[in-house]
Amino acid sequence: MKELSVVQQTPAPAAPKPGALQTDAMVRDPERTAALTPEIVKALSTVYDPEIPVNIYELGLIYDIVVDASSAVGIRMTLTAPACPAAQVLPEQVRAAVAAVPGVASAVVEVVWDPAWDRDRMSDAAKLQLGMF
Repeated sequence: MKELSVVQQTPAPAAPKPGALQTDAMVRDPERTAALTPEIVKALSTVYDPEIPVNIYELGLIYDIVVDASSAVGIRMTLTAPACPAAQVLPEQVRAAVAAVPGVASAVVEVVWDPAWDRDRMSDAAKLQLGMF
């Protein structure tokens, strides 16, 4: 009898789900995330919502920072409201600020609406600065 060899096949990558985000496909690298996140946060802290005199990081608009093994960075952020006038400008400012961080290979920014932003996401420093205490 002839012996059959078994060839293991690698399954084709799954097609992205409708509405899936690019950051969903990124695999967080704990070491690179720990190394780059402090500098990424500094960069994000230089970006301001034009209507609010507080940076977007302290406002709580940044929901997630993903750094993968190739030092690609994914940022999930939201805006204070879906009709925010800065909706066309802020994501690109965030992408440019993060991409300029030494060690970052590339950056992608995705705007998400779930969970919805509310004032509870603001840091105490932001609330103090805006007189909300």
